[in-house]
Amino acid sequence: MVNWEHFKWKYLAALFLAVAFSWSNAQEGDAISGDPSNGESLFNTHCAACHALDKKLIGPALGGVVERLQDEQGLGRDWLHSWIKDNEALRASGDEYAVQVFEDYNQTLMTAFPQLSDQDIDDVLAYTSNPPVVEEVVEETAVASTDESSLPVGALIIGFSVLAALLIWLLVKVNTLVKLSTAEGGELAMEDSQSFAKVFEKNKKLAYAVLGLLGLLVFYGLWVFMIGIGVDKGYQPEQPIYFSHKIHAGEQGIDCQYCHSSAKYGKVSGIPSPNLCMNCHYQIQEYTGDYVEEGKSKQFYTEEMQKIYQSIGFDKDNLTYTGEEEPIEWARIHNMPDFVYFNHAQHVVAGEEAIKNAKGVDQVCYACHGRVDQMDEVQMANDFTMGWCIECHRETEVDMNNEYNKEYYAQLHEKLKQQYGEEATITVDAIGGLECGKCHY
Repeated sequence: MVNWEHFKWKYLAALFLAVAFSWSNAQEGDAISGDPSNGESLFNTHCAACHALDKKLIGPALGGVVERLQDEQGLGRDWLHSWIKDNEALRASGDEYAVQVFEDYNQTLMTAFPQLSDQDIDDVLAYTSNPPVVEEVVEETAVASTDESSLPVGALIIGFSVLAALLIWLLVKVNTLVKLSTAEGGELAMEDSQSFAKVFEKNKKLAYAVLGLLGLLVFYGLWVFMIGIGVDKGYQPEQPIYFSHKIHAGEQGIDCQYCHSSAKYGKVSGIPSPNLCMNCHYQIQEYTGDYVEEGKSKQFYTEEMQKIYQSIGFDKDNLTYTGEEEPIEWARIHNMPDFVYFNHAQHVVAGEEAIKNAKGVDQVCYACHGRVDQMDEVQMANDFTMGWCIECHRETEVDMNNEYNKEYYAQLHEKLKQQYGEEATITVDAIGGLECGKCHY
């Protein structure tokens, strides 16, 4: 006969254990619920400008913030949800810790994110608690030094021995010839000089022709040397800070005129100051991009960033400026001679579309400076000779879709149509692009 009383207590005990186990799993799931991968994407989009996981930036480090807040303040994720969605409203409600955080960080206003759903915030918090592990590939330069790929020591010894024997034999022969010429005395040398004079007299025309040819070759070499002065295509000096245009302009897609803003409004393009660099590198203190130049490493790029901080006097650990500055002595690459007038604004603004069409580039800067977005280190991409500039003026059409040009060059355009036909186009040389005074004082 079944003992129902005994069975009842067993049933109740099993039910209690099942409920306790389910509650425990629910609590654990609540602590780590969320998708860290999606959270990483949301973190990089909304949070990375002011926060990092492992160090303080404008705001506190967010690595393990859920656990830290629970341990130190006894606050759960509900408080974080309220803070992220509208921290100002949370402070206005009188929340003591919200007010304390605001004061601790110099009353810096944090952007509210009411557009984020509860699940989005859970994903971000899951990322801060358990970021996806990314295995970084450490690039090493391996040098193969096996017996099969290197010469045996014995072969090297034999080779040097043979070379030494040949040198000794040559020295002996030269010494013998010197002795013979000395023994015959000066008469032999006199006869040789007289015979050379006779040969020269006999073949005077040929000798003069050879001398003339040698003179022309010397003159041509001198001409090539002189005409090449100041033509430095390929010039690529070493800079005090390794700045990769391929990473900034190529991989990151930063517009040239963000850093060289005076190119659009002034005669020269200008060299960006470290203050401009700090617009980004105040937060970006280490390189985490995917692109790494051959022979370099992410650590190398991170170390080069520190030189910016040193030059501007920035303490990246405390996010303060020390006032101790060191100027960066950049090596100039493009430098027009003093007798040449070149205005960047004239080309970047007035001639932008025309130059892009003539050169087949999507940025006007590339027409003269080459594809800097593909250069790890910038080099001079063109000759920058007068002939090079003139050729560009002859092939670049004036943008007649521009309302100003359309009105200003109307009569000239009509004149060209009458002279060359209806399909005639106006190139830069037709509007004074070949006049000496346009480029030379």
